[in-house]
Order: sequence, then C-alpha cells, then structure tokens
Amino acid sequence: MEPWSFTNRMTGELVRITEGGVAFLPKPLPLANFVLSPDVILALDEATTELGRLDGHGQNLPDPQLLIAPFLRKEAVLSSRIEGTQTTFSDLVLFEAAQFEKSERERDNREVSNYVAALQYALARCGDIPIGKRLLCEVHKKLLAGIDEENTHPGQFRKTQVYIGPHGLGIAEARYVPPPPYFLDEAFDALGQYIQKPDRLPLIVRLALVHYQFEAIHPFLDGNGRIGRLLITLMLCAEKRLAVPMLYLSAYFERRRQQYNDLMLNISKDGQWEPWILFFLRGIALQARDAVQRTKQLQELREQYRKKLTEARVTAAPLRLADELFRLPVMTYAIAENVLGFSWQSSRDTVLKLVEFGIIERYRDSGKQHLYLCADIIRIVDAVE
Repeated sequence: MEPWSFTNRMTGELVRITEGGVAFLPKPLPLANFVLSPDVILALDEATTELGRLDGHGQNLPDPQLLIAPFLRKEAVLSSRIEGTQTTFSDLVLFEAAQFEKSERERDNREVSNYVAALQYALARCGDIPIGKRLLCEVHKKLLAGIDEENTHPGQFRKTQVYIGPHGLGIAEARYVPPPPYFLDEAFDALGQYIQKPDRLPLIVRLALVHYQFEAIHPFLDGNGRIGRLLITLMLCAEKRLAVPMLYLSAYFERRRQQYNDLMLNISKDGQWEPWILFFLRGIALQARDAVQRTKQLQELREQYRKKLTEARVTAAPLRLADELFRLPVMTYAIAENVLGFSWQSSRDTVLKLVEFGIIERYRDSGKQHLYLCADIIRIVDAVE
C-alpha cells in the first residue's frame, strides 16, 4: 500500500505492521461535523421515496414470502459475483434442486447457496440479538460452511494480516491493507455500538457509512464483501424500513464494480464521503424501482398461471406446484412429492400437467433425472436492468 496516497483528510490513521509497511485503521463512527449537502439531500429524498414505495408494495403482496425468494437468490448471485464467482441464477436454482452438485462450478454454486441461507438466518435472528459481532459471526459461519474451512475460519475474526490487491502481488503492492488483527475487536465493538445507537443522520445515509466501515475493518479472512452487503438488507429490515427483503443492491454494485471499490478507497485515503453517499443513495433509488417492477411482473405471471389452470378446472395440486415454482423455479418428481405429500406416480402426473400447460419445460441437460425449469420466472429475475 502506498502511504503517500493518503492525505491529511484520510478517515483514519496508518499503523505500522510486522509484515512491513503500513495498514489503515478507520476512525470510529459517527462522523464529526458532517453536513448533508444539497446534492445529498436531493438524492436522499429520492431514495427515501422509492424505498417507501417498495416497502408499501411489499406489504401489499398477497403472499410476500412466496415472491421474495427470487430476490434473495438474485442478491446472492450478484453479491457473490462481485467476489469472482461465476454462478448464474439458473446455476443456483439447479444446484439447490440437488441435481448437479458435481460440476466444475460446485464451489461457486455452494458459496452462492450459502449466501441465501446466511441472509435468511440473519433476518430470522436479528429480532433476538442486536446486529453486532455475535450475530455477524454466526452469519459468517453460515456463509462459509463447507467452503475450505481450514483456511476461511467460518465464524471467526481473522488472526492474521490480510491485504487486498491483484493476485500474485505482495503486501507492499496491495491496493488496500486493513487493520492488523489486534485492532479488530475494538474497531468492531465501536461499529456495533454505532449500529445499535443511531446518530442524527437518516437511516439510509447511515447504511452507506456502516457498509464502508465494515469493508474498511475487513474482520474476516474471507466473505467480507458479502457480509457487508448482506448487512444493508439486514439493517433495513431490522429498522422496519422494509417489511420484506426485496432490495438487491448488489445488482447496482456489480454493474459498477470498479467505481464501487474506488469510491470506498477514496474515503479512506482522502475523506471523500459525499461521492460515495451519492452513489449509494442513487443505487437504493434505482434498485427499489427495479424491485417494484419485477415484483409486479412476477405477480402478473402468477395470476396468469392460476387463471390458466383454474379455467381448465384442474385440481388444487397443480396450483400448489405452480406457486412453489416462485420459491424455486425448478421442479422434479421428488420436489413435487415433498410439496404435495402424494405418491411418486401422482406427483409425476401433477408435474406433467404443468408441462402440458406450458408452465415448465424439460431441462435439456437433465438426462434421466427429469428436471424441469420455469423459464418465465428465470427470465423475469435474470433480465438485464
């Protein structure tokens, strides 16, 4: 890391490390004497309005738990892609159907599937314990379960120095060197206190600050970016600003990955908070609008399926299976058996009824496994924004 690139406006201090060179230790939040500029106030107003619309839309969904599943998976795919995984939305749902575990992307698929489980766990637990070290270590354990655990140490703060930069370069050439491990407990305790005891700033501005601070502290050996982005959704839901987790901000970050990283680094080096906060607020507004639009499309599709099946006077079983596709747009005879509680033959007949009505189609590479996909749902969730 280049000490000369840090100015007297940096948001922390440079500390010597035993590996040679320096690391960056961010100052605790809150910000001293921080005033919202007119540009930030305008962006804040738009983000607040769009987030409110998304929350209202989510609360009015007839079955929000059914329709949020695609959003959780979308966030998992894109948050993990920022870290270099190659898993697509289709890959993830195929993996979760337990059909293609032995593939060249098995580790990537497992990492992304773990993200879904980690976010669901975090949302369930945040009502019981405050957002801080204990909860985030538990979530980290879920995130990296079964992923090279000897080297990733799931659920534990790192005990060694790490650095961020191109593969193959040493610490001296690193883009960023986070605090040494002996500073982590103190730095993270301060962050937890800030999360639990809000200051005068609006919540979504504080989200931008907390996300930066978490990334700057970089407490884990692996998975910091994903936990930091998960924290955004977690805080919105914990603070009752979103009734259901439908905001997938990683889509915005992933499309602007270099800008995302550069803006946070510029905070550390030169105290440039405003460009980062504007970027963050614009992302919330954009993704909130997108989530409303996609949810409406999913609602309309669900109603189309229900109308098609009802007009054909089918039994309730195909309707139940069609709804299940919105949780996971993949169907097998085994999944149908589990959902319906029917015999294998009756479950198979119900699946084939959905094929007959054009709701699902046989996956071309499934061989003898009889795997079916709902291309309509995948198309809505996976469409480029």
